[in-house]
Order: sequence, then C-alpha cells, then structure tokens
Amino acid sequence: MSAAENKSPYILGVIPARFASTRLMGKPLANIGGKPMIQHTFECASKSKLINKIIIAVDDDKVADVCKSFGAAVMMTPRDVQTGSDRIALVAKEFPRADIIVNIQGDEPFIKGMMIDQAIEPLLFDHNVNVSTLARKITSVEELTSPSIPKVVFDYENFALYFSRAAIPYVRDAKDETEALELAEIYKHIGLYVYRREALFRFTSLEQTDLEQWEKLEQLRMLEHGIKIKVVVTEYDTFSVDTPDDLKLARRIYSKLKKKKLKNENTKKS
Repeated sequence: MSAAENKSPYILGVIPARFASTRLMGKPLANIGGKPMIQHTFECASKSKLINKIIIAVDDDKVADVCKSFGAAVMMTPRDVQTGSDRIALVAKEFPRADIIVNIQGDEPFIKGMMIDQAIEPLLFDHNVNVSTLARKITSVEELTSPSIPKVVFDYENFALYFSRAAIPYVRDAKDETEALELAEIYKHIGLYVYRREALFRFTSLEQTDLEQWEKLEQLRMLEHGIKIKVVVTEYDTFSVDTPDDLKLARRIYSKLKKKKLKNENTKKS
C-alpha cells in the first residue's frame, strides 16, 4: 500500500446555524440550561474521536459572536443559502484538505460523539460508500405517526430505499400501529450525514427533485439521482428542536440529564 493510500482522511465537521428559522426565530441562541443550543451541539459534537476539526457555519453576527465566545471556529455564510447542505458545501470549499465532511444539524443539542463516529466509520472501511446517515428503531406509536419524524427503509446491505414522513413500511397485516411495531422493524431517520468530498459537491450541484419538494426531505434528491446512502443503525437516540414546544421539551430533557449526571457523580464520591 502506498503512503497516499495509507494516510488517514481529514474529517471536517460542519454545524450549520441559521438564525432566521421560520418556526423558531433565533434558534441557535435558544437557552437550554443556561447555554445557547448551538453550544450544546458543538460541545457534544466535539466528543467525536474521528473528526479533525469542527466549523460552525453561521449567517448572523450575533450567532458568530456567541460561538466565538465559547471557543468555536466560525465561518460566515450568506443568509440566502437555500439549504443546510449548501451551507456545508460552502465551508468545505474553503477546506480543500477535507476528504470527508460531516453535516451535524445545529438543532441537535443532545447528539452524541459516538453517534457521529458510527456514521463516519462506513466511509473509512468501504470505499464504495460515499454518503452515510443514521437510523434508530422506532418503539412508540407517537414517533411512528408523527410527520415531523422521517422514516427510512433500507435494503439488506443497509442502503436506503426511501425516506418519508409517512409511516413506512406499511404493515398490511397489522390491525393498528401498535401491532405494526410488533410485526415489523420500522426505523426513524436521524438527520446526520457524512459525505465524501466529491459526493457532497455533486449532491449540492443537483436541482431539487419532485419527491424532495413533496416530502420536504432533501436526501430524496440523492436517491432520485442514483446516489446511494448507507444507513447505520444506532442504539442511541437524539432530539431535534424545531418549534417552541420542542424547545420546552429539550429544556426538560436537559434538566433530567443534569440531575442524573449529578446523582451519578455523588454516588461515585460516596
């Protein structure tokens, strides 16, 4: 094996943080337990053992200043960028040494570093994998029926067949949703993506597709254009903050996690 083939890939993590969210204005700066949400996401992502560098892609000076205050590297991107993936691509162009780019959603304050590493690993061990993402088995009817939680179905090699806001697959023999979860393995999609450099630029150069526009899921653009997506099943869960109600729940989750952490620390001391 040549030295070039043996060298470790440079992995860049990018967290897009758009200020003007339609459902939750100023979302990156939303307070969760005394810290802005974007800081929680950054600190969690920093626990990845495989990422070499993390950049927060911002479109607002206030967000940039806050990110710099807790030590994050920041890059300003235009406000009129259409999608988070386009924002990621703009950052990647400024880092030509980045072989692999990880899109870490800025509204995932509880993302785990281990989850990120699980998603990266297929690209390290299989050169035929150009894009990967995460999925977790659905265990509640609430998740199954919620259109805000995308579902994914994949083949026997764990390549995605389709993503949908509808409950897929449809379990015809089940009398209700509860039985559907008993009869079939149904997975929710966790919106973290890992790209080889060329795959990211190819994806973001493509026009939006019909399925993407109907479902409002940009990963469908990849499938419609024949870009295969490897799905990594994780046992870990996460929570996306999209609305004011989500923010309230995130604060409750954080409070419970903090209490659990303190309890564990006190148990170790005693």
